[in-house]
Formats: sequence, structure tokens, C-alpha cells
Amino acid sequence: MPNDPLERASSPAPSHASVPAWMTPSTLLRASVAVAVLTIVLKTLAWWVTGSVGMLSDALESFVNLAGAVFALAMVTIARRPADEDHPYGHHKAEFFSSGFEGILIIGAAIAILWAGVSRLLQPQPIEQVGWGSVLLVASSVCNGVLAWYMLRAARVHHSKALEGDARHLFTDVWTSAGVLVGLIAAALTGWHWIDPVVAILVALNILREGGSMLWESSQGLMDEALPPDQLHGVEQVLARYGEQSGGEARFDSLISRRAGSRNFVDVHMHVPAEWTLGRAAQLRTDVEAALMQAVPNLRATIEILPLGQATVFETVASRGE
Repeated sequence: MPNDPLERASSPAPSHASVPAWMTPSTLLRASVAVAVLTIVLKTLAWWVTGSVGMLSDALESFVNLAGAVFALAMVTIARRPADEDHPYGHHKAEFFSSGFEGILIIGAAIAILWAGVSRLLQPQPIEQVGWGSVLLVASSVCNGVLAWYMLRAARVHHSKALEGDARHLFTDVWTSAGVLVGLIAAALTGWHWIDPVVAILVALNILREGGSMLWESSQGLMDEALPPDQLHGVEQVLARYGEQSGGEARFDSLISRRAGSRNFVDVHMHVPAEWTLGRAAQLRTDVEAALMQAVPNLRATIEILPLGQATVFETVASRGE
């Protein structure tokens, strides 16, 4: 339990999306590393007994899972470091590096799978021991699917971009395995050996799309993207409520927001009558800050007090277009 009252106020409100206390991002990412090693073993065995290029593509993606989980664990550890002299706003953006790194790894794996799929399409080969290969593939998919479901739940509660990225990657892996399994069985039943490499190519195109999406989202986070519309609306509602409670004497403007990993930031100007005492204005600011932190999880609100009718130097210069 945080000791700082403002930190307590910024804690997310209880919801139906709660998870057990042990399901922290670090714990789940360690589990992801262990599961990635297990699935590498299972899928490599499946490829070895079947000779399927689709199985090979799935095994290659599991190596990406392992590298991504290790890097995500490192970034989450860095993101939890407290603010210091060199990083006064904290280290929360480290999680976006994790998501971007996984996106790059996924794109690299997709290119490798495309290469293997096209090569096998030009030189088709029969598939062997489909039964054992299918059992091993299903076992690895169950491991990935269960872990990804828990990770995605925890990511929504902890607002962890690294955890969400790893969970999405694992879900992509599950769909990849499903496609490979369908292609494997179809090729075995029909004798059309070209089905296996075609499925591998389709799988590669799918994970290429997922990798591009993760890279885009990571770049938006690193460029200080604004809060989502629902959270921004919650902030505006709080400001409007306190403006009404003051009888219209307090006014709020110059609202800006940004996200940095699991943390959210809001800056706003609060204009009050010049005859108000500093204590009265400061009390209102404290009340508004606490309400904003309750409305938006993991929020740091900065409110600047100004007399009515007065703008900051920055606003004056900006209004002139200088």
C-alpha cells in the first residue's frame, strides 16, 4: 500500500478486471520465458518428425517469443525504477522499447518464414508422422494460449505496454499454430504438398502485419501520444464539475496530456479570481488533482494557478505565432 496520499489517489479503482496479487508483469514475463523454451522444444520436435516447413515457421516464431519475453522482462524492470536526477519523469517509456523490439523481431521472423515457404513451394516435399506432429503442436498452443490470456488480463490491470505486447505476440503464435495445423492435415489428406508452404507464407504475412502494428503503436507512445479519448473525457468532466462547484469563479484551460508506458500525465491551467487567498486556491488545486488521479489510473496531474485574465508567457508567444 503506497504511503504517499497522492500516490494512493492515483491507484486504479477496483474493477471486475482484477487479477491475483502474484500476477505481476515481472512474474508473468518470467513465465513467458519458461513457456517459450518449452514451446521451442515441442515445435522443433514437431518439425523434426514431420519435415513440415509450416512447423519450421512456427518453431522460428517461438525463438522470437523467447527473445521478446527476455527483452520485455528487462524493460519492465527498468520501467519500475523510481525517478532520479537524470530522469525526473521516471523510466516508464522503457516499456515502449519492448513493444517496438518485439515488433522488429516479428518482422524478422516473418521474412525468414517467407523465405523458407517460397523455397519449399518451389521444391515440395512429402510430410511424415502427421499425428505426432499435430499432438506436439497442439500442446505448445495450449501453453501459449493459457499464458497469453492471463497476461492480457494482467496487462489491462497494470497498464503494462510490455505485458500487452508479449500477450498479443503469444496470441498471434496460437493462430499461427492453428493455421499450420490445418495446412499440415490438409496436405496429408489430399497429398497436395504445396499446401504446407502456402500456409507457411500466409502465416508469415499475418505475423508481418502484427509486427508492423506493434511497431506503429510503440512509435506513437515514444512520441508522447495523448491520453485515449475515454480517459481525456474523464479529465474534462472533472474539470467541468469543479468549475461549476466554484460558481464559475474557477476556470480551467490549456489542457494537454501524454502517456509514458504505464503512467499518464496531464497539465492544465487553473484561473481563479485575483482576490482569492493563496491558501484557498491551493486547496482547490489539491482537490482537483486528487479527483483527476481517481478518474484516470496512474496519473500525474500538474495544475498551474493563474489569476483570471492572465496568460503565461508561453501562451502569449504561441498566440502570436512566434
